[in-house]
Amino acid sequence: MTYPTDTALVHAARRRVWRKIGFLIHLLIFLLVNAGLWLINELHGGYRWSVWPLAGWGLGLGIHGLVTFLSLAGDGWVQRMVNEEAQRLRRQQA
Repeated sequence: MTYPTDTALVHAARRRVWRKIGFLIHLLIFLLVNAGLWLINELHGGYRWSVWPLAGWGLGLGIHGLVTFLSLAGDGWVQRMVNEEAQRLRRQQA
């Protein structure tokens, strides 16, 4: 992946780090809230309703993880496409 300046490199690095941090915060909140829901469910007994928020939110967390880490892995692919398109445009102008 090539960046035109160090400023662009730092900006891209910060964006990638904040994406990862956002996912980790989501994961931490997911774990804490679902542990609390499970504990409430265990203390009151009866039907195990706590699996439903766990399943729904877990699906959302999984999608968040896929989007975060697949987009990070795909940054090089996108950058290559941008570079190729920029070269095509330069050739057309020449």
